[in-house]
Amino acid sequence: MSAVLPDFPVLTPITDEDLAFAAHAARVHALGPWPQGQLCRSERVPYPCRLARWTHAAGLKGEQFGEPA
Repeated sequence: MSAVLPDFPVLTPITDEDLAFAAHAARVHALGPWPQGQLCRSERVPYPCRLARWTHAAGLKGEQFGEPA
């Protein structure tokens, strides 16, 4: 069974490998201040970008890895 987001499936149960990918994505695709506003640090698109939404669906957030809330 999986929960489906518009752009990424989140398979359940979530494996350790999935969590490792999500943890990396949560660190890289975190909220960052830009002159244009609050954007994804990696993609520079409005936050949350699709990978940030995927990590949130997996239960991870960037602040769990030392990122600002």
